[in-house]
Amino acid sequence: MLNSDSKDQVTLGIIGFGAFGRLIAQHLHPYFQLYAFDPAAPAAGRDESLGVTFADIATVAKCRIVVLAMPVNQLEQAIAAISPHLEPGTLVLDVGSVKVIPANIMRRDLPAHVDIIGTHPLFGPQSAREGIKGLKIALCPIRGGRVGRVAAFLRATLGLKVFVTTPEAHDQELATVQGLTHLIAKVLVQMEPLPTRMTTSSFDMIMKAVEMVRYDAPEVFLAIERSNPYSASVREQFFKLSADLNSSLGGSKS
Repeated sequence: MLNSDSKDQVTLGIIGFGAFGRLIAQHLHPYFQLYAFDPAAPAAGRDESLGVTFADIATVAKCRIVVLAMPVNQLEQAIAAISPHLEPGTLVLDVGSVKVIPANIMRRDLPAHVDIIGTHPLFGPQSAREGIKGLKIALCPIRGGRVGRVAAFLRATLGLKVFVTTPEAHDQELATVQGLTHLIAKVLVQMEPLPTRMTTSSFDMIMKAVEMVRYDAPEVFLAIERSNPYSASVREQFFKLSADLNSSLGGSKS
């Protein structure tokens, strides 16, 4: 487990209960006593299907593990709300698609008595529809020495492939891996309707990738493209090479 408590004592609070918060609950409720807070969720009550109890933000922040599951532009506000209630030794994690900016915010604004790990599950509700075993997650240790125990739990219990990295290395790679994927998907969606009858296997694979990100919240796309400090240079290189290729084929230079 992630700490020395027994199963019945391990409490995990989810701040932000959108699509990804629900995905967290779906896969972690067998192992933790889950609590959740979201302004749009019930103020109290229980969702038995997900094994989660809804409570006020102060109660959720008192859990032994607290997961911040909101867009990066809401992170500072959430940390300000939970910080007075976090107890010594609490482990705080985020699950955002970018890591440099959230890591700096958490390091600066969370109280010194909590441990911090930045995480990025490299999947979402669409790609996890058939389960999460074998999928990937990145861990960025920020404060404290518990990343090894977290990684062991994720590998052994959830079957995830774990990569321990730095926020900077994460964002450098994901600016290409995720930034280009979402960018291309956005363009293809705007080109619809696209052919569906005489398609090739490669085209079908591209459209499958589009479907995996089509329904992501707009905030996810904006975070990937604007909150990753390396995304702009990757986009510029991609568009330049695309323009050069278009020009070489006799296309317009404008």
